Amino acid sequence: MFQQIVDVQREIYLAFAGHIKAFAAGGGWAAFLAFLPMGIVFGAVHAMTPGHSKSVLATYLAGSSTKAHRALFVSLALSVTHVAMAVLIALLALPLVSNSFVDAGSSPVLEVVSRGLLGLIGIWMLLSAVFRQAHVHPEGEGLLVGFVAGLVPCPLTLFVMTFAMIHQVVVTGLLFALTMMIGVALTLSLVALLAVFFRERISHLMRTRPRLLAAVSRLTGGLAGAALVGVAAVEISNWITTA
Repeated sequence: MFQQIVDVQREIYLAFAGHIKAFAAGGGWAAFLAFLPMGIVFGAVHAMTPGHSKSVLATYLAGSSTKAHRALFVSLALSVTHVAMAVLIALLALPLVSNSFVDAGSSPVLEVVSRGLLGLIGIWMLLSAVFRQAHVHPEGEGLLVGFVAGLVPCPLTLFVMTFAMIHQVVVTGLLFALTMMIGVALTLSLVALLAVFFRERISHLMRTRPRLLAAVSRLTGGLAGAALVGVAAVEISNWITTA
């Protein structure tokens, strides 16, 4: 399954490269615009691969009281930030990106910043679970989680933007990045809705036991916070040892 996803990505990327070359050589907009919707497929398929903070998104939503419509906003914030950071780096701060072959397209500095901030949010969730009577999440916390998790730039968007910039047709890279963002948002929104659905189903089964429900809610919030702290600790530790 994973190899099939990789193959689909490769085929779309090669097709994109061909269209960029044709456009840069004087081809018209018609062919490129006809191909542009494939960016949605590209983004959706790419978001199924490891990374993209899907586990962070699902963990947070499982441990929070966020409703489905707000969960969609969280996934959208993550998607927009994830792709937008890659575009900004390509346009303004390409030296931040690793030049090594193994880590091509990654941004170690932003990854550490993202995971460090997620660790702080995890600590906040742990403290909330321990000291609050009712496990309530401040309004805007979910959007903050989405933004922070999305600070890690999308590597394929970096490749797309860099390729378009090399051929001096930046606008085509921006348009394709926009359609990719839509695809990424579709996949992450599905992850968000599934996390909320399973959390709500479990809550529904325990509504006849309010004390147990409250205890489980605080427990899941605490576990989610601990998981975020753990992810942050591992990422920062790996960065320190390889720095």
